[in-house]
Amino acid sequence: MQQDKCYKILGRYLRQHLFTALVFLGFIGIFGIVFQLYDLETEAVFYSAGLCSLFAAAVLSVHFFFYIKNHRERIRILKNIRFLADELPEPKTLAEDDLSGMIHELKRILEISETERQMERKESLDYYTTWVHQIKTPISTMKMVLESEDTDEHRELLAELFRIEQYVEMVLSYLRLGSETSDYMFKEYDLDRIIRQAIHKYASQFIRRKIQLKYDGVNRKVLTDEKWLLFIIEQILSNSIKYTPQGSVTISVTPDKILKISDTGIGIAAEDIPRIFDKGFTGYNGRSNKKSTGIGLYLCKTAADRLSHKISVESEPGVGTSVFIDLHTDKLTLE
Repeated sequence: MQQDKCYKILGRYLRQHLFTALVFLGFIGIFGIVFQLYDLETEAVFYSAGLCSLFAAAVLSVHFFFYIKNHRERIRILKNIRFLADELPEPKTLAEDDLSGMIHELKRILEISETERQMERKESLDYYTTWVHQIKTPISTMKMVLESEDTDEHRELLAELFRIEQYVEMVLSYLRLGSETSDYMFKEYDLDRIIRQAIHKYASQFIRRKIQLKYDGVNRKVLTDEKWLLFIIEQILSNSIKYTPQGSVTISVTPDKILKISDTGIGIAAEDIPRIFDKGFTGYNGRSNKKSTGIGLYLCKTAADRLSHKISVESEPGVGTSVFIDLHTDKLTLE
C-alpha cells in the first residue's frame, strides 16, 4: 500500500514537471544536431548527453526527496488544520503565493462566519432561557388553580400541564447540548439522591397511571454531572410511564455501577432498537400513538456521551423495555 502511494506521488511529480523534461530533451536534441553538423565525433556527443543526463538525474533525485518531504509536511498540517492553520509553508512561487492568499482569505471569512454563528446561537440560547423562565410563571399559576380542586377533569389537565413543562425544559436542554460551551460540573454525587429527585418529579404520574414503582435505594457514589444525569433519568422514566399502560417500573443498580430502568410496557420493535437514539426517530410506537417527538432519547444519548456514560436498550414487544446506563467514567478524573 505504501509502495503504491509512492508510485502515485512519483507519477504526479513527473506530470507536474513534464514541460521542463520536454524542454530539457529539446536542448539535448539541439546540441546533438549542432554537434552532428560540425562533424564532431559521435562519442563526444553521447558522452556530453550522458553527463547531462546523470547531472539531471542527481538534481531531480534531490528535488524529488524534498518534494515528498514537503508533501508529508502539508499532510501533517492538513490533518491538524484547525490548530496549525498558521503554520502553512512559505510560498516559493507566484502560484503558491496566490494559493496562500486564497487560503488566508477563506480562513478570515470562516472565522467571521463562525463568530457570527456563535453570537446568533448565544442570543438564541439567551432568548429561550428567558422564555423558559417566563413561561414557568403562568404554568405554576395554572397548576395552583388546578390543584385547588381535586376532580377528574383537573387531574387530567394537570397531567397535560406536566407534559407542557417537560417540553419546555426539553427545548432548553436541546439548545444547551448543542452549544460548544458547557455548564458541566463533574464531581462525586450520591446516586440515590439523584434518582429520588427524578422519582419525586414523576410521582404524580405513577399514581395517576396506577403504575407500580420498585426502587429500594442504593448506596453509591458516581462521578458525573448531577443536572445532566438527572435529565437522562427523567427522560427514561417519562418514556417508561408513557409506554406502560399497566404494570411496573423497576430501578436498580448493579455492583459494577450500571443503572437499570426496566418497565413492563409495550416494548420496542426489534427493527427500531438500532435507531432509537437517532435524532427525530419515533419508531413504530411513536407513529402509532402520535405522542413521540423523537428528541428525548437523542438528548439522552448526547448527554450520556458528554458525561462519558454508555447507554443501551434491550426490549421485547409485549414484555417490556430495559435501559442500561453504565456509570463508569474512565475518561474523567477528579482534580
